[in-house]
Amino acid sequence: MNGEEDHIHILFDAPPQINLANTINSYKTVTSRYIRKEFSEELSTFYWKPYFWNRSYMILTTGGATIDVIKKYIENQGE
Repeated sequence: MNGEEDHIHILFDAPPQINLANTINSYKTVTSRYIRKEFSEELSTFYWKPYFWNRSYMILTTGGATIDVIKKYIENQGE
């Protein structure tokens, strides 16, 4: 996991029967609650809306790239 100023990249492995939309929604819900609770004072001047994450997301498959190539790409985000 790594990111840039306005988005994050997360590499995860999921079997085909997993509903990715539900997985992403759950991840965003849990992390939003945690971040707002743990950093409420720091965020109070920046986030006044009732939601933390944007509703959109993007999921890509790794295609023919190796896991090492994908990990390196994610690790180099923001540089």
